[in-house]
Amino acid sequence: MTKNRFEAFTDAVVAIVLTVLVLDLDLPSTGSFQALYAVRHEFLIYLVSFFSLAIYWNNHHQLLHGVKKIGGWTLWANNLLILALSLFPFATSWVSDFPSALGAQVFYGGVILLADFTYFLLCWALIAVNDREVKEHIHAFMRKTGVTVAINCLALVIGWLIRPELVIIIDGLSLLLWVVPYKSIKLKKS
Repeated sequence: MTKNRFEAFTDAVVAIVLTVLVLDLDLPSTGSFQALYAVRHEFLIYLVSFFSLAIYWNNHHQLLHGVKKIGGWTLWANNLLILALSLFPFATSWVSDFPSALGAQVFYGGVILLADFTYFLLCWALIAVNDREVKEHIHAFMRKTGVTVAINCLALVIGWLIRPELVIIIDGLSLLLWVVPYKSIKLKKS
């Protein structure tokens, strides 16, 4: 499979997931600001989920920028990443309905952890089929993903032990590590 087809498929799935995410938003019950304020939890978790998905998509693009080969394991790792990303609308909806519920918060944090873990698997699969220069590019993403996975695990423990809302707060703050995509090394033209 060509890299372009691989990226196009992922782009299409992420676009669909973002569409499903916004379609699940409920309108305020009236045209007043009070009605808008009443759905603030739903809107805030929507924003966190939207920016999470946008960050995954941006960094997926940046990761693949220097990649030259796509292998069979790469396809499966990417499909697992897409599976994790496709769970965002469900997790978002559950948390927006039950913003202080431990189960909903832990599930949402688990979706983020799964997405980060599968992103790490995608990096590993890309390393297996690419040359040394590209591997250096990918290792930077793996290091950043490792830090994020550790933060996700910490968020789940803190949310479980202290307060459920801390799962999304800590995971949301961990997104700041990814807002500016990694500046890849200058790869030689093939």
